[in-house]
Amino acid sequence: MSKEIIVADSNFEEEVLGSPLPVLIDFWAEWCGPCKMMEPIIKEIASEYEGKLKVAKLNVDENNLIASRYGIQSIPTLILFKGKIILEEIVGVQSKEYLRKALDKFIKKEDK
Repeated sequence: MSKEIIVADSNFEEEVLGSPLPVLIDFWAEWCGPCKMMEPIIKEIASEYEGKLKVAKLNVDENNLIASRYGIQSIPTLILFKGKIILEEIVGVQSKEYLRKALDKFIKKEDK
């Protein structure tokens, strides 16, 4: 099972903007109830899209620079990056089906 990576202000450029794969970042905080609700869905997405998508988590309380740069005002917020381009932004709790549809516009999963 794939695991999400942790990104921070210090490694954001390398892990996200420099990634050859698209990167889905989960902007979250420890105290955020809706973020905790999204956690199992994010883990499933990371597993299902392994090899096609990098899934990362960024704690907004610990990484103000990046959260501020991208105007994160509500969490959870998910942003799909391809290099320096934002392909999709999803705010709030969403179903796995909703996330799949949003991702599948940009990422083709292998049929099982």
